[in-house]
Amino acid sequence: MDRERPRLSRRWLLKGATLAAVPYVLLPEPSAGAQTGSVDYPAAEWQPASTANYTASSRPGSYTIDRVIIHVTQETYANTLSIFQNPQKQVSAHYLVRSADGHIAQCVHESDIAWHAGNWDYNTRSIGIEHEGWVDQPSYFTNALYEQSAKLTAAICDKYGIPKNRDHILGHYEVPGTDHTDPGPNWDWVRYIRLVNFA
Repeated sequence: MDRERPRLSRRWLLKGATLAAVPYVLLPEPSAGAQTGSVDYPAAEWQPASTANYTASSRPGSYTIDRVIIHVTQETYANTLSIFQNPQKQVSAHYLVRSADGHIAQCVHESDIAWHAGNWDYNTRSIGIEHEGWVDQPSYFTNALYEQSAKLTAAICDKYGIPKNRDHILGHYEVPGTDHTDPGPNWDWVRYIRLVNFA
């Protein structure tokens, strides 16, 4: 269907020319209070989940954050981001760690409640970290993935006063009522907790 091209008025052209002549430094800065693209962990990249896939909150004021839950995606990094961004999926995590290089995406602000544990009480009290890979393919658990994830977990524990031990850093399979097995038997918990403590 062909549409008639809009006619450009002299006023519109002059406004555009004026704006183009204004140096970039004179334009107003973005609102400092806007959280849209800000991250809680400086090394992370903001890749927001759909707002239909988590609950807005004001943690730790509304709920105490006292644990970190470790997940494995059973998907690729790119597919996991797509799932979190699809409002039909009803799932998200705060962070996603890429296998190849340990790159971290933040998908939900720590103050909000990600839907990752399958248990509302655990969701309200935890930070969820997904790791690219499959539970039965240990080659996805690279040195970079372990190291960058451990640094992230250590920073979260320091921020919220969470003890850096297996009572507070849990696998998804340890959440009451879950039918998940991640991160699975190939996840090296001894190594991971050691890395968290030395990060």
